[in-house]
Amino acid sequence: MSNRREFLQLLLAGAGVGLVMPGLALGQTNAGDPWTTVYPKILARIKPPKFKKKDYLITKYGAVSDGRTLATDAIKKAIEECSKAGGGRVVVPKGEFLTGAVHLKSNVNLYLAKDAVLKFSMNPQDYLPVVHTRWEGMELMHLSPLIYAYEQTNIAVTGEGTLDGQGKSFFWKWHGNPRYGGNPDVISQKDARARLYAMMDKGVPVEQRVFGGEKDYLRPQFIQPYKCKNVLIEGVKIVDSPMWEIHPVLCENVIVRKVHISSHGPNNDGCDPESCKDVLIEDCFFDTGDDCIAIKSGRNDDGRRLGAPTENVIVRGCEMKDGHGGITVGSEISGGVRNVFGENCKMDSPNLDHALRVKNNASRGGLLENFFFRNITIGQVAHAVVTIDFNYEEGAKGKYTPVMRNYQVDNVRSGKSEYSVDIQGLDNAPVYDVTIKNTTFENVQKGGIFKNVKGFKLDNVKINGKVVDRLG
Repeated sequence: MSNRREFLQLLLAGAGVGLVMPGLALGQTNAGDPWTTVYPKILARIKPPKFKKKDYLITKYGAVSDGRTLATDAIKKAIEECSKAGGGRVVVPKGEFLTGAVHLKSNVNLYLAKDAVLKFSMNPQDYLPVVHTRWEGMELMHLSPLIYAYEQTNIAVTGEGTLDGQGKSFFWKWHGNPRYGGNPDVISQKDARARLYAMMDKGVPVEQRVFGGEKDYLRPQFIQPYKCKNVLIEGVKIVDSPMWEIHPVLCENVIVRKVHISSHGPNNDGCDPESCKDVLIEDCFFDTGDDCIAIKSGRNDDGRRLGAPTENVIVRGCEMKDGHGGITVGSEISGGVRNVFGENCKMDSPNLDHALRVKNNASRGGLLENFFFRNITIGQVAHAVVTIDFNYEEGAKGKYTPVMRNYQVDNVRSGKSEYSVDIQGLDNAPVYDVTIKNTTFENVQKGGIFKNVKGFKLDNVKINGKVVDRLG
């Protein structure tokens, strides 16, 4: 364990002791409703960055709206001048602009005007030199994310325009799956992914984990602020991302608001806050090829080495269509996740596997606690409304104990699913303290799945029109 307090917390979890909220003394249980005690305090800390009212038009720095001429240098010059002058908006006007990697600087708001399209190059050389990034929860030096910032303060990507990653036309085939135009015998991320895993397992220093070569085929993320404070992503439309779409890492005070994401490529997660603190995701639309929202904190040894949990996350007013999960935690969560609130969301698609989902296993480990969901409307999902799965991928094959405790669901309305819930802990790592109340599951085909669960409570729950005291 990283410290004595966490060790004692795990012991308390195993003993079935009540909730211990961060910030309270060890052994002191939380008093009152977290929606009225914890939630408002988190929300009060989250504030959007403010910018000077001065615009820097990229066309004045040489950008041409023909969709073919690289505007990378023009955008870079505009960002640098804007930041040096104290900040403002770097404006992409109406038209189609082609660019390589865009690196944001402090006090800069990259603003896309209505009918502006920022298309990203299909030449990997346009994302060099390599930068310090994360790929599936592992640290490395690799191709720059399409929009990237490192250790910056007060940054934003806003507007009414479109960010086009051109993944379908180029990057998706790097995955290797023929479904996305790949040929695993010719182009595949498999070998590079295995090398990165091996480097993590051996503790190779991050600066020596250098990728970005001609045959590495690790797709870059779309938007990745790294170790930044006061981040705003608002209003833009994102299509055809190479991989994860909005991926703040080790950031504090993050707002993702009114973003429209439609991208069905491999690993096209919508928004993945990783090892972040104080995050608000609201009024967004997600239609993805993977999890709509996936809350993370690093994979295996890298997550444990950094020991940076994601904490204090609010998701509200969002709509989810296709994807693996609506609001998901995991699977790269070795650093832990705590204090997640989700409310007033709508989820509906036969191609949405799970509504509320946790993915963990004995290779990840990690302490997960204090998840609260309320007022969520679900048309249909393919598998289960609530899924907590410790058998994900490696399952019990690992030496670390995953902990999930204090998971509360209130006032959820589901119209159709195969299972009401699918909750599966491990023999030596049960799921603790799950409460579901004031909830209706309709058109459930097979009841529920329960394995290794301790402290499960139902209150005013209906399944297929009947009040039930169990969901199995």
